[in-house]
Amino acid sequence: MQRLQAFKYELMPDGQQERQMRRFVGACRFVFNQALALQKANHEAGGQFIGYVAMAKHLTAWRNAAETPWLKEAPVHPLQHALKDLERAYKNFFAKRAAFPRFKKKCQRDSFRYPDAKQFKLDAANARIFLPKLGWMRLRLSRPLLGAPCNSTVSLSGGKWFVSIQTEREVDQPVPKSSSAIGIDVGIARFATFSDGSFLASLNSFKKHEARLRRYQRAMSRKVKFSSNWKKAKARVQRINARIGNARRDYLHKATSAISQNHAMVCIEDLQVRNMSRSAAGSTEQPGKNVRAKSGLNKAILDQGWFEFRRQLDYKLAWNGGLLIVVPAQNTSRTCPLCSCVSADNRKTQAVFRCVQCGHEGHADHIGAINILARGHRVTACGEEVSRAKPARARRAASVKQEPTEATCSGAAPAMGAVGILRL
Repeated sequence: MQRLQAFKYELMPDGQQERQMRRFVGACRFVFNQALALQKANHEAGGQFIGYVAMAKHLTAWRNAAETPWLKEAPVHPLQHALKDLERAYKNFFAKRAAFPRFKKKCQRDSFRYPDAKQFKLDAANARIFLPKLGWMRLRLSRPLLGAPCNSTVSLSGGKWFVSIQTEREVDQPVPKSSSAIGIDVGIARFATFSDGSFLASLNSFKKHEARLRRYQRAMSRKVKFSSNWKKAKARVQRINARIGNARRDYLHKATSAISQNHAMVCIEDLQVRNMSRSAAGSTEQPGKNVRAKSGLNKAILDQGWFEFRRQLDYKLAWNGGLLIVVPAQNTSRTCPLCSCVSADNRKTQAVFRCVQCGHEGHADHIGAINILARGHRVTACGEEVSRAKPARARRAASVKQEPTEATCSGAAPAMGAVGILRL
């Protein structure tokens, strides 16, 4: 099978190269915003969407215009790729996969891309890379580059420059080293609780640096904007944010690598993190309730990195021959795994689960992980409906009509018994 993988390295440019890269980033941002403004004006005038080929002609005019001669200093391929990024953003919007494209702002995801491997050269022996209009540049070759390079992306993050090189290579069809299946319930008090009873503690990298970050942000707000002291204060804030993100990514990579290597099937909840972390402030006419408490909950949710955890599990399990099953999250921590009783009274506190019908007790997150694993078995073995669009009444009716026999699902049943497998 063919594997696409990116390798990210830190660049060590000199002063002239760093200034040039900042100009390239600004040129790509200008082209993107100019093209977006042109698309909006064309739409308001009743015109059709301008494709990439037609938009590239406008790019040629912008490069030759007397008002923007500095566009010629930037390499043309990253500028063309900025137009392709805008076209892809529009296609995602038309397909209802993303929101409408927005104008890019300075110092937010600053990057530019060389889309062809012929446009750069890597000298691994001397730990350096050649980029058009930048020349040879040293980099920290922290690990060997595997496969044939496809493209490279230069980005600025936390005051440091990085290059990400995407490669492709042929690998053997992966075979899972383990045959076990596990369910995972993510949370805040515990980052991840497994159906076998073990759990991962929460890192809370933002919470650990929150007081220090707030102090430096307050000091930055008191400086004159764009002054030398303001830039120094901003650099301190960027370093703290970079440290928070690095710690979170390192924790998630270690956790997902261990899980993907030790299990052949992993079942997780289909959590809508964006909806769960939405502000409760409301509007002036209808102000929200418990806004401060909801704000703290939102910060705690976003501090865990649930979506990144799911994304890493997805591709790492595929690399190791495993399978990721996503199941609906409704009532996973309110359903008794023994008698299938669903009640809000089963979980009156955050941690304790006590069934009101049979009296079964346990940690609520552990119970949720068991139910998630059971749903994952039903999805893979019996094709149970997992759509969130179905109302609860329709789902219950469908489960009664389509409920399989015990013999059908006996091969996929976990150790807890067939009763917990056949019903929610």
